[in-house]
Amino acid sequence: MADRPDRARGRFITFEGGEGAGKSTQIRMLAAALEAAGQSVCLTREPGGSPGAEQIRALLVTGDTERWDAMTELLLHYAARRDHVRRLIEPELEKGTWVLCDRFADSSMAYQGYGHGLDRDKIADLHKIVLGTLSPDLTIILDLDPKTGLARTRATDEARRRGDEDRYERMELAFHQRMRDGFRDIAAAAPERVVLVDAEADANSLSRTIAGHVRERLGAAL
Repeated sequence: MADRPDRARGRFITFEGGEGAGKSTQIRMLAAALEAAGQSVCLTREPGGSPGAEQIRALLVTGDTERWDAMTELLLHYAARRDHVRRLIEPELEKGTWVLCDRFADSSMAYQGYGHGLDRDKIADLHKIVLGTLSPDLTIILDLDPKTGLARTRATDEARRRGDEDRYERMELAFHQRMRDGFRDIAAAAPERVVLVDAEADANSLSRTIAGHVRERLGAAL
C-alpha cells in the first residue's frame, strides 16, 4: 500500500466516533463544501465501500451481539478493509480524488481493541500486514457521551431505515464507554493526524469547526 500522498494524489479523510455521534451528517456536509470549492470527492464507509466489503458488512452489523468472538470480528473487518482499499480507496486517491470515509482502522482499534479487549499491539501488527503504511491524512473523531449517542441513534429515521443493522448498538453500555476511551487515547497519541471534536454542538457549528480543521491541516479552499 502507498505511503503519504504527494501533491498529485488525493487526500484521505476519515470520520470516527461512537454510535450516534453524527458522522454521517458531517461527512455529507464536508463533501458538499469540498465539491462547492471545485474538489472531486468520493464518499464511502466501513465496513463496506466495495461490493465484496459490503457482503462482509452484512455479517458484522447484523445478528446476535455474540455472533463472533473478538478476533474473528477483527479479521472480518480487515478482510473487508483490504478489499475496500484495493478496489475503491487507492484507485480514487491515485486519480486525485479526496476520499471521505465513514470509519476506518481507528474503529478497529477502538471497538475490538478497547471495546472487546484484544491486544492492541497485535491489531497494529495486523494493520501493517494487511495495509502496510496506508494512513489517513486527517481523522476527525466526533466525541460524545455514549448514553447520548445511543439515544440519538435509536430515535432517528436513519435507524429505522437501517433495519437490523444494529448489532453494535445492542452491545452493553460499558462496551461503548470503553470504546469512547479508546478513541480519546487514539487522538491523544496522534495529534498530527487526529482531531477530537465535541459532538454535543449543533450540526452547523460542528460543520464549521470541521471545515476549519480541514483548511488548516490540508490547505483546502473551503
